[in-house]
Amino acid sequence: MGHERHGGVMSGTSLDGVDAVIADFAPGSGVCRTLGSAHLEFPPVLRHELGALQSCGEDELARAARASVALADVYAEAVLAACRAASVAPAEVAAVGVHGQTVRHRPDQQWTIQLNDPARVAERTGITVVADFRRRDMAAGGQGAPLVPAFHHALFARADRARAVVNLGGIANVTLLVPGQPVRGFDTGPGNVLLDHWHSRHAEGAFDAGGAWAASGRVDHALLHAMLAEPFFAALPPKSTGRDLFNAGWLDAMLAHRGVPEHPADVQATLAALTARTIAEAIRGASPDIAEVLVCGGGAHNATLMRLLALDVAPARVMPTSDEGVAVGEVEALAFAWLAREALAGRTGSLPEVTGAAGARVLGAIYPR
Repeated sequence: MGHERHGGVMSGTSLDGVDAVIADFAPGSGVCRTLGSAHLEFPPVLRHELGALQSCGEDELARAARASVALADVYAEAVLAACRAASVAPAEVAAVGVHGQTVRHRPDQQWTIQLNDPARVAERTGITVVADFRRRDMAAGGQGAPLVPAFHHALFARADRARAVVNLGGIANVTLLVPGQPVRGFDTGPGNVLLDHWHSRHAEGAFDAGGAWAASGRVDHALLHAMLAEPFFAALPPKSTGRDLFNAGWLDAMLAHRGVPEHPADVQATLAALTARTIAEAIRGASPDIAEVLVCGGGAHNATLMRLLALDVAPARVMPTSDEGVAVGEVEALAFAWLAREALAGRTGSLPEVTGAAGARVLGAIYPR
């Protein structure tokens, strides 16, 4: 049997755009290689609307429907661009996993919303689409997130060392890969979401390139201590979160309580310290013998964040997943290619130890080409 070609599409809570991959999977294993990839930025109007839909507003149903159509067109364009980069015809791709854009995530109320129009993606690409990955797990009593730890295990687990995989997207999550133990994983709190928000409010650009602005500031330890008192950080897994909690209102409430530092860069430095500290404490609290920490997601390009994380998890070694041959911006898209593959084969893709569901479930709804 030849190798299997599947695609994956991801747009995360950082709202930085769409990542798409076409991957070649070895039969009977999770081993894969990227044949081609594409990244498309959101049109400014769509990015703004996706951010606005994180909060209650007027005419939300119609606005969400319009945004879903616009998203589907960007997803389809990204998939076709990845096909071109891979020199693969759409007809050669068995399926593409399209996660959608999370705008609300309330596992405490047993619901989650990902904007998407998978039928439109299937129509525009001519490829079978697998979507709606989270709700089956939630129906079984789970958090519906994170969903990538099973793929992290297939790709990065080693028999001779304990590893953590950290996804530094808008929200950060960690997967713990300890030989002889079940895979564990959970959201740790903000990744880039508060950093991006504060930077866009006080500096030019949507994000702090390389963490240079954060590096110019000083950590306000009183503010950091107040932020660390957020109950989510002390909650035991399974747990997941999103912009529903960690948003501009949360940050403004913290600043109102502690007082705003004189220099905006000091807030940025403090937010970087918050991200690094909460990830490190989550890893140490769950698996103190972790030897290596692999980092993916947009935050892996933030040198300040990577430096702080390395200090906080020492003596564990911190490295980007690119050191293992997997580009930091492709890991999540590859995970949804893998999940699409599992869905088509009728195999379970969730880990109840991670999400808290009653059992493993086949994830995703299938929209034929």
